[in-house]
Amino acid sequence: MPTFRPPRIPASEITPRSVYLRRRELLGMAAGGAALFAAHGALAAPLAAKPGPYKLDEAVTPLESITTYNNFYEFGVDKNAPSALSGNFKPRPWTVKVDGMVSKPGEFDIDQLMKDYALEDRTYRMRCVEGWSMVIPWIGFPLASLLDRVEPLGSAKFVAFETVVRPDEMPGQTGLFQPLPWPYVEGLRLDEARNPLTILAVGLYGETLPNQNGAPIRLVVPWKYGFKGIKSIVRISLTDKQPPSTWNIANPREYGFYSNVNPDVDHPRWSQATERRITGSGFFGEERRPTLLFNGYGKEVASLYAGMDLKANY
Repeated sequence: MPTFRPPRIPASEITPRSVYLRRRELLGMAAGGAALFAAHGALAAPLAAKPGPYKLDEAVTPLESITTYNNFYEFGVDKNAPSALSGNFKPRPWTVKVDGMVSKPGEFDIDQLMKDYALEDRTYRMRCVEGWSMVIPWIGFPLASLLDRVEPLGSAKFVAFETVVRPDEMPGQTGLFQPLPWPYVEGLRLDEARNPLTILAVGLYGETLPNQNGAPIRLVVPWKYGFKGIKSIVRISLTDKQPPSTWNIANPREYGFYSNVNPDVDHPRWSQATERRITGSGFFGEERRPTLLFNGYGKEVASLYAGMDLKANY
């Protein structure tokens, strides 16, 4: 029996954000769910961005899927928990502290950062370690630009990241059951952080990041599994030692430091050879496709791992 593949969704058929938000508002009013509407970005603001250097000839994932099907354990472990439970999170005011092995440490206001750097549209594949994927139109700026500003010392080899801890606003950080240790932390090698693909995202689909997608600023490293993309960043530190990463702390057998997308390295509990592309057509209508080494960005990043065993840098 031939494999069913749903038709590609051209960008022209993706629901405009203004229409989408109005529809969510009406549904919320009808059901008495004003909080749900707030969680879907009622306070989002348009962002001016120039076209970036990276585009894809692939259908972009619908906004509704990007904002309602994601992992952000600070709000809960279910896929819809971030959209349903992040309405009380306050992404303003916000500062990001950059310190460690740098000549010019500082604490930077998010709105000033967005003025200081030319924001770019960057449409990237996003591959989750769970076996599903999306194509997301981010808005952001290269992490390298911020690193250049603080002038890393020659002894700096890694970049560590830390997210916010606000149990009053993030229900996943409260209660007896804590799925992960807080704060969520991540790290990259300095050369990975400086790669032109690596960005700090401040928006998607032409507007500021929704709470559930990591407002107001998050990391995007498209050749790595999605959990490396730490959300709601409050601190970036330069160090000479490999920094800890939350999932590696929680389960080192299953989650390594590098976590580069690789179809030949299976998760201990499932294959990574294929992935389910989220198209908005429902679970059984999603497209199954082969996983690409480095998520398809080998031309840009393979040289970072020259001489390394690709099966070992997971």
